[in-house]
Amino acid sequence: MDQDPVSPIRVLLVDDHQLLTDALAGLLGREAGIEVVGIAPTVRDATSAAVEQIDVVVIDYALPDGTGAEATRAIKERSPSTRVIILTAITDDETVLDAIRAGADGYLTKDRASEEVVNAVRAAHAGEILLPRAVVYEIAERVALTRRRKMVKQPVEPLTPRELEVLTALAEGLSSPEICDRLFIAQNTLRTHVQNIMSKLRVHSKLEAVAFALRHELVPLPRPELAS
Repeated sequence: MDQDPVSPIRVLLVDDHQLLTDALAGLLGREAGIEVVGIAPTVRDATSAAVEQIDVVVIDYALPDGTGAEATRAIKERSPSTRVIILTAITDDETVLDAIRAGADGYLTKDRASEEVVNAVRAAHAGEILLPRAVVYEIAERVALTRRRKMVKQPVEPLTPRELEVLTALAEGLSSPEICDRLFIAQNTLRTHVQNIMSKLRVHSKLEAVAFALRHELVPLPRPELAS
């Protein structure tokens, strides 16, 4: 039987619905290499619990004392390397963009949580973007609208041609292995490029980097056929 030789992925679940968190904790707890280390019902409890070393936070957007986006900002300030997955039944444009701007690494709907939470936790821990390509394209369309409005572009450190290639691939919704295959680079090299991109753009996640790049015309809009 395969056994993860490294430390398990430490997960914090944040939702005020105990039936859901109990169910998710049960699913994740049966998985090799994953450990649920805490359950929190509020933004305040989540930010307090995240003081400990947490690898992935799965957090509801609508909480009794605030939003998952607010908690994401606080968690990322304390621990930029912690991955955050927004788990919610809310899928409107503003909620998705609010989560992205807060630095969330992915978005998972509650109706698919039981089917996808294990893969989502593993993917988030590996640094993957957790949005279907169709959603990435929808974000691109919404961001494109802001290009028609008067806006002040934020000055950023110029990206290298290779970094722009990586960012373009991210905007198309490609996974890390797909980007490595396209650009003929190793995973470690890709990871370095992504870290440099996030640092130069002063963002906290790949998703936020994509939204920033589209808004400021650093990369072309993904083609509609990529949404399929």
